[in-house]
Amino acid sequence: MSRDYLIGVDCSTTAAKAVVWTFDGIPVSQHKVSIPLSQPRPNWVEQNAEDWWSATASAIQRAAQTVDTSRLAALSITHQRETFVCLDGAGQPLRPAMLWMDSRAITEVEKYGSDEVHRITGKPPNPTPAWYKLVWLAHHEREILARTAKVVDVEGFLVFRLTGQWATSLASADPLGLVDMTTADYHDGLLDEACLTREQLCPLLPPGSVVGSISDEVASGLGLPPGLPVIAGAGDGQCAQIGSGITQPGRAYMNLGTGVVSGTFSEKYLYGREYRTLFSAKHGGYTLETFIGGGTHNLNWLVEKLSGIDSRTLALGLTAEQVLDTAAAQIPPGADGLLALPYWTGALTPYWDHHARGVLIGLTGVHGQAHIYRALLESIAFEQRFLTDGADCTLDVPVQSMVALGGGSRSRLWCQIIADVTQRPIDVVREPESTSLGAAILAAVAVGVYGTTDEATAAMTGTGAHFEPDPPVSAKYEALYSVYRDIYPSVQTLFPRIVSASSL
Repeated sequence: MSRDYLIGVDCSTTAAKAVVWTFDGIPVSQHKVSIPLSQPRPNWVEQNAEDWWSATASAIQRAAQTVDTSRLAALSITHQRETFVCLDGAGQPLRPAMLWMDSRAITEVEKYGSDEVHRITGKPPNPTPAWYKLVWLAHHEREILARTAKVVDVEGFLVFRLTGQWATSLASADPLGLVDMTTADYHDGLLDEACLTREQLCPLLPPGSVVGSISDEVASGLGLPPGLPVIAGAGDGQCAQIGSGITQPGRAYMNLGTGVVSGTFSEKYLYGREYRTLFSAKHGGYTLETFIGGGTHNLNWLVEKLSGIDSRTLALGLTAEQVLDTAAAQIPPGADGLLALPYWTGALTPYWDHHARGVLIGLTGVHGQAHIYRALLESIAFEQRFLTDGADCTLDVPVQSMVALGGGSRSRLWCQIIADVTQRPIDVVREPESTSLGAAILAAVAVGVYGTTDEATAAMTGTGAHFEPDPPVSAKYEALYSVYRDIYPSVQTLFPRIVSASSL
């Protein structure tokens, strides 16, 4: 039997997933294991890196149990970005890992964030890139850095556990904010500011290259063939891009998850406050991303805090979100004059305002939960329109259509609203686990199944549902969008005053 299966591992913020894929991009087995979060203080978000390994190992083992493992050709990893952990010489964590959503380094952003750092890294000043948190460690936990043998991203950690080698992908380490985008190498000035040396970091490999092979001991424990090649992957956003079929300019992926990340491909290095720039999973290119912090997070807030819906009592087999989605579909576009500003977790691109907060404006006595739910759906569509239009002004090829993935893409109502608001066609990915599929695409190229990432992406990805803008509805949304754009500028100065006054 030929080796015609690939394992794509996605170690995300909340879970590790392992999917066994065919060379045609069809999943044949998968398993998911949750990973807990810790929030010991306000603005701190941490994980035990050992949980990354235990969850990943369990997911791989369970996914491999139901297939003929002699058919496995390679394994590749995608993962939550900007997250890092400090390790000793034996690869053991010295402190909890700091996650991408950890915002303790606000003071460091205000002090060290600059146009020059933005130019070097492609990342506008904000607490997400790890560099600011590493500077925080240099100021607050200097003894930890002094004992640190390696600072690694999630892929670097998992690669070491799988192979015993220190290595990571350029497209995995880049989100840490330590890499010069023009040289594709670590930037010595940034390392000095964070009190780091090159020896404390992993060697950088192009995505899609062979990192090494799984050690015999690990292979035996996971039920995998000895010597199975491990392929350098990329961050989850970049893998979602190729897993959605995006390898050329003019089209964008849109991940409707906890946050909403949308990215397009660029053949040249561009940077601006309208997006953050990363190395693409397609080696030699770049991913330009917009980011809305509050996506399904905002919807879950309404369900958990205000709805009072216990879907089990309805005996319909529906979630509370699906109940509200159905109710919101009965509300006219514009939610009877109710608008929302979706900054439940602050404003990212292009404002990068960590003081920003969510807003509901236009409330009257006619509005109920369904109105608020629809207003939240529409607000994220308005924000995505604002971000995409802003990025278009700097792109050589504007975004003409988008491919949706993530949990929110299962809502036909939301996808249609986004098409109507952005005035762009929306396709939905064929395979829900498109991020893992992106890792499998890199593995397929590495083992020679396809000659290029473009060829592999064309063969292994596809779309299902399609949504076209409805011109009369789009016209109504256009009028509302002109109001939406003025909300943040009108209330921007109030946010820091609220923060200041509430802290008295």
